[in-house]
Amino acid sequence: MADPIIGTKWLTKVLMDGGSGLNIMYTETLNTMGIDRARIRLTGAPFHGIVLGKQALPLGQIDLAITFRDPTNYRMETLTFEVVKFHRTYHAIQGHPCYTKFMAVPNCTYLKLKMPGPCKVITSFQRAYECEVECYEHVMPIIASKELATIREEVVEEAPDPK
Repeated sequence: MADPIIGTKWLTKVLMDGGSGLNIMYTETLNTMGIDRARIRLTGAPFHGIVLGKQALPLGQIDLAITFRDPTNYRMETLTFEVVKFHRTYHAIQGHPCYTKFMAVPNCTYLKLKMPGPCKVITSFQRAYECEVECYEHVMPIIASKELATIREEVVEEAPDPK
């Protein structure tokens, strides 16, 4: 997960997927960003692997500036996105073309993404860490309630027979 500036908007839910061969932008995100649909170039090239067993047709492609930053060090490149009209969980998905253009190296163990910047290495760690903490906070009540249910069942089983 990364939080780049795409166009002029800071997006907080961008999936960095090095296994994907596409950069994907959702129409809903473009609408929210206020980007004119006239900027989309029509393409007829379908892609596979998004919808299981079927080909997907994008609405077209759009070129957008992407900026990864740190307050004193930033890097901006222009990426081509496939524009799709799917239901979305993320604002966008940046695939292998993004990793290549930015010369980015992911470290999944430490939730870091590193790329060369003009002054020093840019590290995208904080947002990934915040996402992990948020997931943990959502999951812990569920785990706690399941553990509580298990403890209650054990107490009921171990309770003496009231007869």
